[in-house]
Amino acid sequence: MAVERDIFGISGPTYLNPVKRNCENNRRSVAACLVQAVYVLERDRQLNRKSVDAAAPPWWEFFHFEMIRKLVDDVDLSIFGAIFEFNPPSSKEASAQDAPRFIIAFRGTITEKETISRDLSLDLQLVQNGLHKTSRFAIAMQAVQNVASAFPGSPIWLAGHSLGAGTAILTGRNMVKKGALLDSFLFNPPFVAAPIEGIRDERVKHGFRIARSVITAGLTIALKAKTEGNNQRSVAEESFNILLSWTPYLFVNPGDHVCSEYIGYFQHRRNMEDLGAGFIEKLATQNSIGDLFYKALGWESEPLHLLPSADLIVNVSPSPDFKYAHGISQWWQPNLNLQCNKYRYS
Repeated sequence: MAVERDIFGISGPTYLNPVKRNCENNRRSVAACLVQAVYVLERDRQLNRKSVDAAAPPWWEFFHFEMIRKLVDDVDLSIFGAIFEFNPPSSKEASAQDAPRFIIAFRGTITEKETISRDLSLDLQLVQNGLHKTSRFAIAMQAVQNVASAFPGSPIWLAGHSLGAGTAILTGRNMVKKGALLDSFLFNPPFVAAPIEGIRDERVKHGFRIARSVITAGLTIALKAKTEGNNQRSVAEESFNILLSWTPYLFVNPGDHVCSEYIGYFQHRRNMEDLGAGFIEKLATQNSIGDLFYKALGWESEPLHLLPSADLIVNVSPSPDFKYAHGISQWWQPNLNLQCNKYRYS
């Protein structure tokens, strides 16, 4: 028997009828629901819920999608993602032209005995900027490439939550390098750095951010001088600049320390420019202290949280606890109090 969180008719946004696919709130809700579908797919597998007992299908069928492939981890055989294809009842449906052809969604960590070991090991890889070296990412990347190659020009969305948002970021970044810009809906994406955003005193918080920027910029200059020469652009700078044309949607909650640092990451750029320290922040925003440390040791590292541009959507509605603030279900609730900012790197 499925619990309430898995049952679309109880926990899902049944109020979205019809779906307005050119509405930002509706688009966010659909993307979040298909991520939830992946969570429920895996719980269906673990609990052996099949056929009429399966709880996952309504999470995509309500929005006229079909699941055409499950993405299965090669280590624990869990379902970590899925590919959904839009199949409206009529091609003349008013909103069909605004819908994506495909949505490729990735779940986050599931703390059940069947998945916790593998998921936590991937969480650790993410913290160490090494998610790109894992087989789960390789499977995800190949799946996205296959869809993009088979259906060139078709609109494709990426969507992910928590660890799955990390997978989606990494996949989206790599697709940019291949010349494909995919709309990406990233829910509670991990930011691998000290959670300064949680400091309540604004002056102390601002001071910490300035100190971190100065240290990061200084280490960047020192490492660049040692390894590449001052007149050459670093690999990190080249990689960062390639992403200038990509603008993912980041959905964060200030009560979630996993992702809340994105709020300060982008706002701090503007603050530093206002202080006349834009040059320092340009170096700092392209690098992280952890990444510089790994590179100094000769380790391969690819930090996911260093993004030139983003549409940052912050849910400032009250969150009762961390579990809710980090949860996927908040993102399809009606009447959210959202603060939206567009950040563009220049």
